[in-house]
Amino acid sequence: MAKVEIYTRELCPYCTAAKELLHAKQVKFIEYHAGEDEDLKQQMLDRSNGRRTFPEIFINGKHIGGFDDMNALEQNGTLDKMLQEE
Repeated sequence: MAKVEIYTRELCPYCTAAKELLHAKQVKFIEYHAGEDEDLKQQMLDRSNGRRTFPEIFINGKHIGGFDDMNALEQNGTLDKMLQEE
């Protein structure tokens, strides 16, 4: 199973939707609560090439974007393949 990391903030509907999709697929993920943590926020910015929106999602260290990006991967059938890679 792939290593999934997600940077989130409080009261973010897109963060909630991303986590719900991962839970529905029974995918374990590491969640970084970066909304109020400046060090984690900077780490997210560095890893995502400066993207400031939440969530920012990584699969096996590769930045895939936010919830809309992950949902597009789900819709075109790519997400499951990515989640199976190690």
